[in-house]
Amino acid sequence: MHTPRSVRSTPQLRLVSHPRLSRFFAATSFLAIALAVLPARSDDLHGLGPIHTYISNGWDTLTRSMNECGTVVDTKLAATSVMYLPADFPEPSALTALQQQCKFQVKHLPAVIHHPGEVDANALNPPGLLYLENKYVVPGGRFNEMYGWDSYFIIRGLVRDGRLDLARGMVENFFFEIAHYGNVLNANRSYYLSRSQPPFLTSMILSVYDAQKAAGRDDKDWLARSYAFAVKDHNMWIQAPHLAGSTGLSRYFDRGDGPSPESVKDETGHYRDVAAFFLQHPELDDHYLVRKDPGKTTPHTFGAQYTVRICDSGRDSTPKIAQAGERPDCEIAEEVGLSDDFYKGDRSMRESGYDISFRFGPYGAGTENFAPVCLNSLLYKTEKDLQRISQALGKNEDAKEWAQQAYERKAIVDKYLWNEKAGMFFDYDFVKQQQSTYPYVTVFFPMWAGLASPEQAKAVMKNLSVFEQPGGLVMSPKETGGQWDFPYAWAPNQLVADEGMRRYGFNEDADRVSYKFLSTVAENFRRDGTIREKYNAATRSSETAVTAGYHINIVGFGWTNGAFLNLLHDLPKPMVERLAKEQDASPPVAAKAGSPSTN
Repeated sequence: MHTPRSVRSTPQLRLVSHPRLSRFFAATSFLAIALAVLPARSDDLHGLGPIHTYISNGWDTLTRSMNECGTVVDTKLAATSVMYLPADFPEPSALTALQQQCKFQVKHLPAVIHHPGEVDANALNPPGLLYLENKYVVPGGRFNEMYGWDSYFIIRGLVRDGRLDLARGMVENFFFEIAHYGNVLNANRSYYLSRSQPPFLTSMILSVYDAQKAAGRDDKDWLARSYAFAVKDHNMWIQAPHLAGSTGLSRYFDRGDGPSPESVKDETGHYRDVAAFFLQHPELDDHYLVRKDPGKTTPHTFGAQYTVRICDSGRDSTPKIAQAGERPDCEIAEEVGLSDDFYKGDRSMRESGYDISFRFGPYGAGTENFAPVCLNSLLYKTEKDLQRISQALGKNEDAKEWAQQAYERKAIVDKYLWNEKAGMFFDYDFVKQQQSTYPYVTVFFPMWAGLASPEQAKAVMKNLSVFEQPGGLVMSPKETGGQWDFPYAWAPNQLVADEGMRRYGFNEDADRVSYKFLSTVAENFRRDGTIREKYNAATRSSETAVTAGYHINIVGFGWTNGAFLNLLHDLPKPMVERLAKEQDASPPVAAKAGSPSTN
């Protein structure tokens, strides 16, 4: 993989403040896009009105700005909140004034960042928000950060809902991240400087560009500027440390070390649970546990140490404190911790966005050893998008080279990730040099990206029953306790699968599966008036019982809102009318949980 000649010598990209769109364009573009993209809301569809209102109002409720105290001050922290500016970026006057009002600190990063990993995120203490110029929409009410791959699905919703100015501002924020923080970030928080998230940047760019063009503004200058940033983003994924060995494919990889700060903060007891799992399943412990004998020096590890005790069988689970002359209920057997390798895999899993799943081994511990289907499908789409953008800009030689890169990537994906016998795409463990056997809903990414051949798409669709549940597509048929495994359905994967099926002509299947998910969201909205980040696909409920990692089912929710609007837009009118009529009925009683193999 290589970069086209015309962009190889692109100078270091730095962003400066620039005027916003004129009020006239903002007003006219809003009206034009609203008329162009919103589905008809006739009287017979009034049943969906409350959901449309919830989503429309939600864009404002979930919008954050660096000029507001509610964004820059983290009320969850006792210490004074900190916002970090790029080392070479002057402090905006509005931010200076806001400090006095909101009582937070502004600090500059210790060095100019030209490439990812140049600043040690762990050395930034206390952690804080990273400055962005424009307003942005967050996933849910508890968040103040703009997230990487969440934002693509949010932007799709904003464009569908006629909020083009906000969508474009979010894309501009990603340009700011690339210019000043080295790459598109997991989110604009200092401890995320070590990693990115799945690459949807060109998809975001084209969503906004196409909407602008439909509104009568073919902004080639903005497209040309976008192209330079998109090329830099693509380059990050095709260089070390993101190379998947010698395969020619890419992998997820976090440059940081030790426990993930967001896990320590939000996932109480998670790493202790991981250590206990590997103690109970030693056959799955691939050097993830570090052991030491009591009283001896602890081997070098990051993170907490845990005490393993041996207790008398049948005793109370909470041993009593031994009094003088008494024998204690339990004896310390050993102390354990988690290895550097485990934390590297854990962090890299979080770059993938699928935290937590057992797809890359227990608790995602082997993530950095895999070439994933989703990532390499997204890079294929990025290359095809860059081909299209090059052609639109008259860069014909670039377009040829991007087409060649996409062609080469498809051949490598077919070699390593396609399983002809199973009729599915699987992730590839390039360390063990073997394909995974873990069925995962990312099998639809090659269809969404246009990478799959018609024959491959047909074979994948024969396996649809592996994932289809009463409430939509489940992440995997494996019940692990992780929120990205059975029995959960997530909006972004519903939209990717739906659009992938439609791309290859499987419209009836797409209609059926997307209706299952849409009606699940709608039923739960009728019960409690909210939209959530995930749903139980087996019970069609928003009630969750996650035991591995993050346990909460957040209300909001940005990407569910965006996916709902786009899935609804693609449904045939009779099915939309049916869904609307169901909204006027009493909410049904939640179904009982099914087994992982139930459809």
